[in-house]
Amino acid sequence: MDENEGTQTRQEEQAEKPEKKEKLSRKPLTPGARIGITVGCVFLVILLAVVLLIPFLFITEYRPKESETVEVKGEPALHAQTGKPMTLMTWNLGYGALGDNADFFMDGGKMVMSASKERVQENLEDIFSHIRENDPDLLFVQEIDIKSTRSHHINELKQLREELEGYASSFAYNFKVAFIPYPVPPIGRVESGIATFSRFAVESAERVQLPIPFSGPIRLANLKRCLLVNRIRLDGTDKELVLFNLHLEAYDDGEGKIAQTEELVKLLQEEADKGNYVIAGGDFNQIFSSLDKGLYPIQEGQWAPGTIDTEAFDERWQFLMDPDTPSCRSLIEPYVGADRDTFQYYLIDGFILSSNIHPEELRTLDLGFKATDHNPVLLRFTLLEE
Repeated sequence: MDENEGTQTRQEEQAEKPEKKEKLSRKPLTPGARIGITVGCVFLVILLAVVLLIPFLFITEYRPKESETVEVKGEPALHAQTGKPMTLMTWNLGYGALGDNADFFMDGGKMVMSASKERVQENLEDIFSHIRENDPDLLFVQEIDIKSTRSHHINELKQLREELEGYASSFAYNFKVAFIPYPVPPIGRVESGIATFSRFAVESAERVQLPIPFSGPIRLANLKRCLLVNRIRLDGTDKELVLFNLHLEAYDDGEGKIAQTEELVKLLQEEADKGNYVIAGGDFNQIFSSLDKGLYPIQEGQWAPGTIDTEAFDERWQFLMDPDTPSCRSLIEPYVGADRDTFQYYLIDGFILSSNIHPEELRTLDLGFKATDHNPVLLRFTLLEE
């Protein structure tokens, strides 16, 4: 081999080497490797989201004080008096999204987002229509949203205030979480609470924190139940009509309901000791022990309410729930198309009255659970003159 031939051979070999390296670098990933990388990336994203979410929820956690003054909006011209009949309605609005089409995953159903924006607005208009029709002097509402994913960020409180001109109104948060990550799809943002409306001038309003049965990460994304206390001065007397709007615990192990009820008993009896006229009303998520539980027996697999032991109160108290009509339905399945004769119903909405108040009439309005999973309860009463 001469020198020229050797040089040409070496050049050809050197030209082949990078070509082989280039072919190796372009070797495609196997399907298994691609799946592995994808799964790994998804896992890392989920892990990162969880790691970041807990600090985010901790930083943004709603931390109410034990007692907070609440703003009262509106200045009605009427002044409350003893000896004259008044009407009070309580209604859990189901945040406008728990109409007869809905079930809910926490009750054993499937839905998280249970209504379109159009259906939420339709439900609200139906609710407002019944409130106007019954024209109560006083109104307690629970589960009214201000800005929540589940109700498509509709300000339901603002709409109700616009509907009820001439009323004083107050609002207290009991559910305020920047983002609830469960289930799938997640609940998302929730800003919700309880509101009281009065045709009579309101002296003051206060949010009173109730015991919280949850701890750790569960507490961060859960409700902070409370009482909304309104005080109404009565003409011709130094006594007050004291109103306790409430929505007690639902999905705890039972200890939360007991602790919250004990706090309610203490506060009610403090007001009765002053000689005030006292009404507590709303969604107790419990039935009074003085009522027949057999009216609406709990079926297997269904959510079960607690029981308020009326013996824990002294003789000054009256316990009112209308046994003739259920105040709530199960959300294990939609109401539309279900067998209504075998459906699971509950008796959990009502009132506790001090003995210086005479109940004239108590009636749960059977509205077929069209717009919410609760029926409104209407009380007609008179404050007895001293």
